Amino acid sequence: MADACGQILLGSGLTVLSHPLMYIKVLIQVGHEPLPPSLGRNLFGRQVHQLPGLFAYAKHIIQIDGKAGLFNGLVPRLCAGSIGTIVHSKVLQVGLNRSQDVITPLQKAVEGSLQHVVNETTKEMIARSCATVVTHPFHVITLRCMVQFIGRETKYSGVFDSIFTVYREEGILGFFAGLIPRLLGDVLSLWICNLLAHLINTYAIDDSMSHTGEIKNCSQAVTGFFASMLTYPFVLVSNLMAVNNCFLEVCPPYASVYPTWVDCWRHLSREGNMSRGNSLFFRKLPAGKMYAVDQKRFF
Repeated sequence: MADACGQILLGSGLTVLSHPLMYIKVLIQVGHEPLPPSLGRNLFGRQVHQLPGLFAYAKHIIQIDGKAGLFNGLVPRLCAGSIGTIVHSKVLQVGLNRSQDVITPLQKAVEGSLQHVVNETTKEMIARSCATVVTHPFHVITLRCMVQFIGRETKYSGVFDSIFTVYREEGILGFFAGLIPRLLGDVLSLWICNLLAHLINTYAIDDSMSHTGEIKNCSQAVTGFFASMLTYPFVLVSNLMAVNNCFLEVCPPYASVYPTWVDCWRHLSREGNMSRGNSLFFRKLPAGKMYAVDQKRFF
């Protein structure tokens, strides 16, 4: 219990620090571009027209809502993080207890083997999936608290009021909008990260090398970053489906109304927008798109 409390405190602190970044990323994901393109420089120093980045976007929000405006949707996100940590730890503990009761020492996989990685990844996948399902309603409310900035609405103003609003307008299913692509993205990211890290640690890193532990930790971080890039489209589609047809001004003209998440995926793929919001710096102009100043978006 003490470990869970420590994880909750640490996670809450990191959530507060990273919330403005997530807030801006979500607004960009739904296509809200309140600032016109400007002349800037790319990584190679060349002058190019690019979209405002993180700091320009944050300054715009502060001018409208003040510094507190950067933390819209923070409370439900903190709720999701705290509940998710508890569920995750409980499910892992239950799985550990059952495995100790069922598996004999001779049947246990050798630590570092492929079978051991598969077993541990499977346990982690189950724990993460359970936590994601339980906390997804709070995730939906978080995203809707954020995107209502676009229409200057206050429909989702508190956790309990938001719960009643979602239930009244969409029923139980409204709390799980965008869940399937989010689960798929989490599962794929976890397996890609762990299997790639295992291959690198097994075939590319010699145990006789100095600082082997640090190198393996570094490889885990690199593969995690690579996996998150590969599965980013699932994150984008999940977030768009969470605000899909939610009776806010974001739907449409910004976020189109999609019958299913597969339709959302296909539309983004056709438009070349599968990575929209992935980068918050050096943002390139969308190819073949025109910026509408009055609508604050590209079309």
